[in-house]
Order: sequence, then structure tokens, then C-alpha cells
Amino acid sequence: MLEDATAGDPLGGTRWVRKTLRLLAKQLKRKGFRVSHETVRHLLAKLRYTLRANRKRRSKKSDPNRDRQMRLIQRTRRRFLKAGKPVISVDTKKKELIGNFKNAGRTWCREAVEVLATDFLSDADGKAIPYGIYDVAQNTGFVVVGTSHETAEFAGAAIRRWWRRVGRVRYAGQNHLLIEADGGGANSSRSWLWKAALQSLADEFDLTITVRHLPPSASKWNLVEHRLFGPISENWAGQPLVSYETVLKYIRTTSTTTGLRCVAYLDRTQYATRLKLSATEKANINLTPHRIFPKWNYTVRPHKPDRAK
Repeated sequence: MLEDATAGDPLGGTRWVRKTLRLLAKQLKRKGFRVSHETVRHLLAKLRYTLRANRKRRSKKSDPNRDRQMRLIQRTRRRFLKAGKPVISVDTKKKELIGNFKNAGRTWCREAVEVLATDFLSDADGKAIPYGIYDVAQNTGFVVVGTSHETAEFAGAAIRRWWRRVGRVRYAGQNHLLIEADGGGANSSRSWLWKAALQSLADEFDLTITVRHLPPSASKWNLVEHRLFGPISENWAGQPLVSYETVLKYIRTTSTTTGLRCVAYLDRTQYATRLKLSATEKANINLTPHRIFPKWNYTVRPHKPDRAK
């Protein structure tokens, strides 16, 4: 009775029905057994059956160098941490509409919170774009919530804010930063605007920046995803994000038993989109691609000051 259906023809009118507890109990009664659906529940538990959701693990495309790049990231991370150098994992969390909209998840309360029946963009008071920076050594989160667009300039500004407020104080005397990032989005491995933002940061603070991009279809293993964004999503699960202040409050009150603590800031800057760098601007980026997988691994160094000035 529990065997999976392996064939069917929707065009021919065949229908597959999910086997619920009551349906299984009904089928057993037809076979002469007298059981209730609760008895079926206990029997299924003894047979190690449970309700399961689909698990996202398989990838249609898998880069042949994926495992080698992941091992390289781990080795580099360990080397930086052992030397006391800063290591951060960065990414942009899913954009959230601001307003009285349904938020996924459930929360303990006496009565359900009533929200809008639709979640049209026109009904929103804005959108929140959380850019997360997870400090691996300190197990702390730093989130900048943007209100305009997810751009490389926005990502660079968020990292600059973290370094000004936290990084350069916590890692005083260190001038080499490791960034672990996905290969797409605001911090895309192919984006010259992202590299230009890093160059600006390197020049401003005389900071050498090494970047390790995760290979395609490996973003879920980015540390910021499950060590920072996961707890944040759990903290505001089932709560409508009615204002930017609400978003900031839930991020700032996010914590875990392993010691995670978070801070959050709002960035109302209107970042322009569809910007392009000229050939001269690209050539001015002091970028050194690494020998191993140069498209995913590179270092941006500060320009030497002009002694003639």
C-alpha cells in the first residue's frame, strides 16, 4: 500500500491521490482490519515512515572543479583564522516586501494575525534588501538593509560599513581580509563593478582583499546562509514585516545557543543600476587572479600612494 506510484497518464484521466492516514485506514478496513487512522500513524512510525518534504540537493549542472574549489576555500579559511586574520562570508538575503503581508512560518499566539489577502508590490510600503556579513571567527552577524537595488556598489558599501564599525577595531593591526561569496548577485565573480568596489575599499583602508567564490550550485554551503540568514528567518517566522524598524528589530534580536549575535543598519541610499566601467577603469583595478581557478579566486591590493604628490 505504501509503494510509490511509478507510472501514470494525466492525458488519459489517471489521477494519483496522496495516501493520507484516513485513506490508508479505509483501505485496511476493506482488507478486513479494524484500525483507526491514529493506529495507522503509530504503525507507520514503527516502520520508520514520516511526512517529508522535498530536499534540494541535486543539481542539473555540476562544475567538475566544484569539490576542489570547496576544499580550497576551507584550507584558505583555516589559514586565515589560524593567523588571526579576518574572514567574512557575505551574501544578499531574499528580498522582503514591507507591509502587512503574510510571512512564512508559524508563531505561538492565541489568535492568528490577520494580513492582506494578496502580496502585490503596489500594496507594499517598500522592500527590504538585507546584505549579510558573517564574521566566521567571532560568530557575529552584521546586516545592512537596503531599500533601493541590489548592486555591487551596495554590497561594497555594506562591507565598508562593517570594516569601519567593527572590522578595523576587532582586527587591529591586520591588513588582509578574506571574503567568501557566491558567484552571482551583487558580488558576482564576473562583475567588474564588484571588483571596483573592493578596490575602493582596499585603497581607503590600505587593505589587501582576497576573494574566494563558491562554485555554481554550492551557494547553500556559504556560511552566511545557514549561520546567519537561517536564524534570522526563524526569528521573524510568521511575523508580518510591517516596517523597516520591524525588520531591524528582528535581525538585532536574533541569537542562537552557539552565541550568535547580530547588529543591523538601514541604508536608504538610492543605488543606480546598469552602470558600466570603461576599459581604463577596469585596468586601474589592482587585481591579481590566482593560479588555481582564477575566475573564482583573486586578490585586490591597494594602490601605492603617489610619492610625487
